[in-house]
Amino acid sequence: MPRIRVAHSPDSDDAFMFWALATGKIDTDDRDYAHELDDIESLNQRAMEGELEVTAVSFHAYAYLHDRYALLPHGASIGEGYGPRLVARERAPTQAQDALAGRLVAIPGERTTATLALRLYQPLVETEIVPFDRIEDAVLEGRAEVGLLIHEGQLTFTDRGLFLWEDLGAWWHKETGLPLPLGGNVVRKDLGEDLVKAISRDLRASIVYGLGHREEALAHAQHYARGMDAARTDTFVGMYVNDFTVDYGPLGRAAVQRLLDEGHRAAILPGRVVAEFVED
Repeated sequence: MPRIRVAHSPDSDDAFMFWALATGKIDTDDRDYAHELDDIESLNQRAMEGELEVTAVSFHAYAYLHDRYALLPHGASIGEGYGPRLVARERAPTQAQDALAGRLVAIPGERTTATLALRLYQPLVETEIVPFDRIEDAVLEGRAEVGLLIHEGQLTFTDRGLFLWEDLGAWWHKETGLPLPLGGNVVRKDLGEDLVKAISRDLRASIVYGLGHREEALAHAQHYARGMDAARTDTFVGMYVNDFTVDYGPLGRAAVQRLLDEGHRAAILPGRVVAEFVED
């Protein structure tokens, strides 16, 4: 059997999810996985080309590649009342949502879910793409008025003197009553039903094994924590490796569909997309 390329972001929560699969802790029969690390915007672009068999993608990007890829029911990053954060050098004004109109926001990628949520929150922003790990620098150096933080930056921005303007996951929950789905794992449909289902079972087994061996999985994830101490890594992993990660469940699936529908309604997405999940 040919090697199955599995790509994900070089951050601690994805490292935690894929630890058991990457280190041979689970039995995958004759399925041989090759792991690749790349930033989420690059993964979104590579998925657009159909390059990878299995990859993490933003739900925003999924709207553009659903014809070729299906969502695996395991491995999602979903924030229940929290998510990407808008930060600035000055304290937030009373009406931050209105004040954001016309401002230049550094974003981690055009088709990240963070950017979709931003445009739903305030359509009248100006944006500039900046690598996710340099957004804080762009704000501090005055190259952007506001930064949109994903990954570990959601927990560390105060260390650099930045102020929170809005937590888009909290805003989304207030507006919809739903968690905010940020990223998921997709599998190429042309691999065939049997292999797709086997991959899905392997990914679930990896997540469950990591949760059952949390200390070991966290020690591995710490290598990808970009300067966070062990306590913060534990907190961050706990935010995005949760019950939704093991399986979306009805609530997680409803949240994905609501996000796609809102993106279509706001004319951000090109058409209405019905989320398609692999069924184990």
